[in-house]
Order: sequence, then structure tokens, then C-alpha cells
Amino acid sequence: MKKTILTLAMMAATTMVTAAEYNIKSYGAVSDTTVLSTEAIQQAIDACHADGGGRVVVPAGDYTIGTLQLRSHVDLHLEQGATLYGSTKLGDYRKMTSSYLSLRTQTPTVQLIYADSICDVSISGEGTIDGRGAAFEKLSWNDEGITRPHLLRFIQSRDITISGITMRNSGCWMQHYLACDRLHIHGITVFNRNNYNNDALDLDGCHDVVVSDMIADSDDDGITLKSTSPRRCENIVISNCIVSSHCNAIKLGTETNGGFCNINISNCVVKPSADQSSQFFGDPSKRGTSAISLEITDGGTMENVHVSNIVVEGTESPIFIRLGNRARGYAEGIPVEKIGSIKGIHLNNITVNNAGRTGCSITGLPGHPVEEVWLSDITIRQQGGCDAVAVPADEKEKDYPEATMWGVLPAKGFFVRHARHVSFRDVEIISMASDQRPDYVKIDVE
Repeated sequence: MKKTILTLAMMAATTMVTAAEYNIKSYGAVSDTTVLSTEAIQQAIDACHADGGGRVVVPAGDYTIGTLQLRSHVDLHLEQGATLYGSTKLGDYRKMTSSYLSLRTQTPTVQLIYADSICDVSISGEGTIDGRGAAFEKLSWNDEGITRPHLLRFIQSRDITISGITMRNSGCWMQHYLACDRLHIHGITVFNRNNYNNDALDLDGCHDVVVSDMIADSDDDGITLKSTSPRRCENIVISNCIVSSHCNAIKLGTETNGGFCNINISNCVVKPSADQSSQFFGDPSKRGTSAISLEITDGGTMENVHVSNIVVEGTESPIFIRLGNRARGYAEGIPVEKIGSIKGIHLNNITVNNAGRTGCSITGLPGHPVEEVWLSDITIRQQGGCDAVAVPADEKEKDYPEATMWGVLPAKGFFVRHARHVSFRDVEIISMASDQRPDYVKIDVE
């Protein structure tokens, strides 16, 4: 038996050592940012795939590319000192379409690196992918992925690993994983502060995902879970990350047609960016809009979400839980005919320093309460200095959900409206200046 195990281990090691490598320079790629190397690198990827798989090696150097399309069984490996730069000309990007039914894939989209319906694929190494996204002007409200490229987009693919690399400066969202299964993101660094809609990570209707040891700094939302189709995000673990965002550092929403189930987020730090030289979205103070936002607005369901061991420095409204009724469908002609639900939320061991004056909120709608929320071992130190504030009269049922949507809240701690079975245990609100608001305001709460 031992001999059999040893033989198998040796065979596996031999396979790893002898995996075919395809150096992009052998296919004509040039370390010169004035020369487009798209075709050469694509040939290396295609050859690797045709031969059954292996590693496409990007050696040290600076290479300019338009759209690359990844293939199954290919590891795109960026060696230390290697940088892939996105072309600054939109004409160098291919317009891609997908068979996957989603609000965001009905129009041909552009991205620097694209994959659809593939498996066993990875991007690895110590190199950098820089989209140079500042070159693409925002032309309309919904132009992301249309005239401003995503840097990385995977659709309906599986067994994906993204590890080690640095990603910088996308034209819009940095990385969008749509309807993907078995995704592992580990040890990457993301800097995305050069254009509008500069999210760091978007998981969209994905299943069985592990994200760990990521350092992310984004102008727009940081770690973001979405469901732009009826397929919900489920079975997702996110841990040991450091996140900076002018908007929402950790967010479930805003697109929520399917929803979220079995989400575990732990051991993360939320902090302001060290680089405050630019801002496109978010809180004007650049402290960040929220640390944790959990939202259902488009008819989906949220259940069994655990967020624990989070340290937050400087955010306007640290915790925002919102059940609304924006009712935006995932495609034209497909209406949302029901209000969704939020049930089974656990927030534990969270420390917030230097929060703004706004306060936190947990809000549903009349007849549609947020249910079963447990908050424990939470300390929030906020600026304070407010007089009494009236309860917001407008439910804002259809509004875009945002932690600051009602302005300064009537509670310096938590404003809770339309909720059932909300439990607070060992929650402390500390104001740095005298504040006339109570710690809690509860309306239509059982």
C-alpha cells in the first residue's frame, strides 16, 4: 500500500515538473509598450490549450495587449517583473458576447482578459496586470464594460484559481466573476482608483468560492457580492483580507435578483486608503460610506450570512442592512413581482474606530421585515456631536440602497425599523463628542 501511494506521489510530481510551458516571446511578444502583443500571447494560449494544457509564461518585461481570451487547462503565469498593460485604444479590444442570461451580458462587452464556459484555468505569479483604465472616459451612466473595459471577466466557468498577482487600474470593475463555480482567489493585490465604477472584486451568482489574503484598495466598492440574474451567490468564504474603499468595503448587493446564501466573512481589516489623491464615488470625506452593507432590493433572498472578527478604521456608517423594493429585473421585459427577504444574519466581534456621525441602520418595509439578526461583541466609536434627529418619514422603498440614504439617523448607534427578532448583546456605542441621540431607535420591531 505504501509503495502504491509513493508511486502515485512521484507520478504527480513528475507531471507538475514536466507540464508544458509556452513562453510568449517564442510566439512574438515584445517587451515594448509601443508594440501590441495581443496576437502573440493569444497564440501561446491557444497552442497550450490545443496541446492539452500547461503554463503560458509571461517573462519579465512590459507588454501591451488588447483582449485576451483564456482557454481551459491553461495557467497564465506572470513572472516577477512582468507587466501586461492594457491598450489605451478601445479599438484594440474585442467585443464579446455570452450565452448567459444576465442584465449585464446582453450587450457586447469589452474586457482585457476574458473567459466564458471554460474550466481548470488559472492566473498566477508575481507579476502585474495594469489596465491603464484612466484612458477611457465615462460617456454614459451604464457604460462600464461597454466603452470602459473590465480588466478581468469570467462567465459560467469553473475550477478557477487567481493567485499571487497584482491588478491595477481597470476601466471599470477590476474583476467580475459571473455564474462561476469553484473559484479560489488567494494572495492577490488590487489597486483600482483611476475611473468610475472602480470595484475591487465582484462575485456575481457564484457558487463554492474561497477568497483569502487579498489586499484591495478601490474607489468604488471593495469586496462585492451580486446576483444580476436569478442565480444567487452561495457557499462563499472570505477571510484574512485588508480592504480600503471610498464606498462600501464589504457589500452584498446592490444587484440582488437571486440573492445570497451561506456566506462567511471573517478576519478582515477595513481602513482608509493611503492614497487619497483622487475620488470618483463615495463619501466626500474619503473615509468610506460603509464597512459592511447587506442589501436585498430586487426580489432575491438573503439567508445564513455570518460576518465576524472585523476591525474597521474610519467609515461613515459602519453597518447597513437594508430590505428595499427597487425591483430592477435582470433583463428587459422580465419584471420583479415580489419583495425579497433577509433572514438569519450574524454579526460578531466587530470593532469600529473613527466612524462618522450617520449611525447604523437595519431596515425593512411595512409588512416585509428584516428577520433574525444577531449582533454581538460590537464596539463603535463615532464622532458624535449631533442634536436630536427626527425619524425619517420617507421609507425610500424604491431608492438605491446606500448607508447614507437618510442622512444622519435618529440613533447614534442603530436605527431599526420594520424588523423581527433582532438581538443586541454586548454592543457599545461611544461618542467622541456629546451626542443627543439615543443609542437605539426601534420602530415596528418585535
